[in-house]
Amino acid sequence: MKIIRLIILFVALSLSLTSCLTEEGEGGSGTIQGYLFNIKHNDDNFALTADTAYAVKTDVYIIYGDHIYFDDDIETDYNGFYQFKYLTPGNYTIFAYSTDAMGVKTAVTQTVNISRGNTTEVSDLYVHSGQANGTSIITGTVWANYVDGSGNILESGWAYEHRVYLQKTGDIYPIDDARVGQNGVFAFQKVIPGSYEVYTTTINENDVPTVLKQNILISNSGQIYALPTQFIVTINP
Repeated sequence: MKIIRLIILFVALSLSLTSCLTEEGEGGSGTIQGYLFNIKHNDDNFALTADTAYAVKTDVYIIYGDHIYFDDDIETDYNGFYQFKYLTPGNYTIFAYSTDAMGVKTAVTQTVNISRGNTTEVSDLYVHSGQANGTSIITGTVWANYVDGSGNILESGWAYEHRVYLQKTGDIYPIDDARVGQNGVFAFQKVIPGSYEVYTTTINENDVPTVLKQNILISNSGQIYALPTQFIVTINP
């Protein structure tokens, strides 16, 4: 009988302890709060500078403990502020999404531990967006020699309005084109990392159009890549 009583007591204690253990989630008095900022990468910005502002009306997500999927979400206010209330003590993951120029989303996360009844401030979260996010710029210059029908140079200068093309290595057709500016510079914006060919046209000694080409590897985003060599073209006006 004593053994049976001990077993019953042990089971009762186990059930009592188990009932005292709570998982992360709602039902407590803890709060997690913080601010979300948006770093916007606009195109037509050849310096690749970005504007940082409060992320207004943007979803922020929370994961309870070691759950695989998010358990709740809330929208920031006009000051980028968000707040999750009534949480039990434990570990939580807060995240929001960055979106690149191709529409690919990447979670920016912050792990938080809260105690019973505490309000925990999360470090500022920064997400990125904009048509230039995750891309780089390729720049170069084109110099022109203008010749007559006999091949004599009439004048030389920047190849203003001359067209330059951008093509992925191995492709048949270009993915973008640009015209040379008054200072001889051309630029391709919103270039995602990869291997590319930049080319333009010239004429040879027989006045036949030919192609001048340079290869360039874009290994990182958010950078300006300058072609190592200036294009020099011959043009018969």
